Amino acid sequence: MKKLLTLAAFVLLCASAQAQATPDTGYVREHYTKMERYIPMHDGKKLFTAIYVPKDQSKKYPFLMTRTPYTVSPYGENNYRRTLGQNSLLEKEGFIFVYQDVRGKWMSEGDFVDVRPNIDNKKGTQVDESSDTYDTIDWLIKNIPNNNGKVGVEGISYPGFYSTATLPNAHPALKAVSPQAPVTDWFIGDDFHHNGALFVMDAFSFITSFGVPRPKPITPAQFKTGIKFRYNDNYEFYLKLGALPNYKKYYFGDSVKFWNDMMAHPNYDKFWQDMNIRPHLKNITPATMTVGGFFDAEDCFGALHVYEALEKQNPQSHKNMLVMGPWYHGGWEAKDIQHFGDQDFGSNTSQWFRENLELPFFKYYLKDEGEMNLPEAAIYISGSNHWEKFSKWPPENSTIKTMYLHAGGKLSFEAPKAGEGYDEYVSDPAAPVPYQDGVGKRGRTREYMLDDQRFASRRPDVKVYQTDTLSNDITLTGPIVADLMTSISTTDADYVVKLIDVFPDNYRNPIPNPKGVTMAGYQMLVRGEIFRGKYRNSFETPEPFVPGKVTEVKYNLPDVGHTFRKGHRIMIQVQSSWFPLADRNPQKFVDITQAKDSDFQKSTIRIYHDAQHKSNIKVTVLGE
Repeated sequence: MKKLLTLAAFVLLCASAQAQATPDTGYVREHYTKMERYIPMHDGKKLFTAIYVPKDQSKKYPFLMTRTPYTVSPYGENNYRRTLGQNSLLEKEGFIFVYQDVRGKWMSEGDFVDVRPNIDNKKGTQVDESSDTYDTIDWLIKNIPNNNGKVGVEGISYPGFYSTATLPNAHPALKAVSPQAPVTDWFIGDDFHHNGALFVMDAFSFITSFGVPRPKPITPAQFKTGIKFRYNDNYEFYLKLGALPNYKKYYFGDSVKFWNDMMAHPNYDKFWQDMNIRPHLKNITPATMTVGGFFDAEDCFGALHVYEALEKQNPQSHKNMLVMGPWYHGGWEAKDIQHFGDQDFGSNTSQWFRENLELPFFKYYLKDEGEMNLPEAAIYISGSNHWEKFSKWPPENSTIKTMYLHAGGKLSFEAPKAGEGYDEYVSDPAAPVPYQDGVGKRGRTREYMLDDQRFASRRPDVKVYQTDTLSNDITLTGPIVADLMTSISTTDADYVVKLIDVFPDNYRNPIPNPKGVTMAGYQMLVRGEIFRGKYRNSFETPEPFVPGKVTEVKYNLPDVGHTFRKGHRIMIQVQSSWFPLADRNPQKFVDITQAKDSDFQKSTIRIYHDAQHKSNIKVTVLGE
């Protein structure tokens, strides 16, 4: 995004996703009646809920609900939302739309807990998001007239988590759920951390507003508290801010509980494990359609791994779908996603999703209309720019192949021979590798997920490996595994591996680039991911490196769906910082949340590629 990821930006994102396509602000008022209710939970707390009922009472309607921590604004029964549902097709189709402030947020009673842990066997007045949803559905079915007894739930990002959380012990009336870019695991892969490395720019800008406590039920108009900060260069700002304890010292104090919690739990302990919803996704009865974007800077991990958990832990009779497109965070509900960053995908991919997948899914399961001919996996393949439908993900007709790093910056499917040795670079925390070219004036951008990487390939602390020019198309559909053989001169280091599509030097795009960017020689980021080295054997129990000892660092990158075209090259970049996207590693085995500025030191990193130490990247190749 080109705005700070403050609460206002998140609310704007959700609002735009739910109200993106209908400029006629009078449609909702003309066709729906709004009511507001406090719905009682079984522990006595009441949750504020806005309900929009179609005025046409000639037929019964299902419910379509979104539970959110970002407000159900506007408040007041005479104040209507501009549009309903996540796209105008849903609004025109006709549902009873329900929006609820989750427990402890905005106008709802109770205490808010970030990514509230699921409780499998609740006793007495114990609550979780599953039970709050159950109680809400039960009340709606019994108290809102002219409903057909069926409920669907949808939500993007944090509301995506609340969608996932409806699934365990679901109410019998809950028939269809669509978690979209769902927050899923804040230590391994979503928002706050990736493989143990803190995504400090997102965390800081989000928590400065969202993390500030709400003293009592309150509307956004009444909420004036927030931690103020500004900068003209994000790289310079975060570099000068220094070690993580300085954030609390200069900005947070004790005002933000979740920041204190993060700093108190530097490893993947019970605090983080309890927040992971995936182990609880068993015996699921509602149909599910998990949606994500391959170029989602926030929750790409969540979409892929919610689908995976549902697939592995539930019987074949459970309808479980995955949709992955060429989208940024929530982009599938934007009006027109043909262009993103410097790339042109050739068609309106978001409209295709809404018309051909989202609307038919909810119509079939909530209205008994249409046929269930939706695929198990609908995947957009960038590069070749087309949709593919698969019976499973990763596809059955795919093969895991190994690409090896070689001396001289070579990359191939042939293993290295004896005597090739290693490449070496110096990682300096005082001059970390930036995550994006240029000066970041307004916070983390969403375009970095597919930006040109030529700025990085020119740095001495980034090692570059690429294939010869491809003689045939190669399509990757599935996981990427980085398997590095490495040594360092210190006791800890980070590793960033990037998979890149290198365009031909004489590339001519038949479709003019919308920004006028020359694509010849372009190095398009297809997938990048960081890993904190001390977690190479366990996220729960970190281990120091032995300086100079060759050590394996192996980790998963999120899945991809991309074709490397004939005439292009496949490139791998390896580096040890990605700043200020991820926090800096002091490169000393310490608790980084408590590190001092004086702890940061240079480290000499070696990447080995000889017959005994074969650094490689495993890819999933379609059709082989």
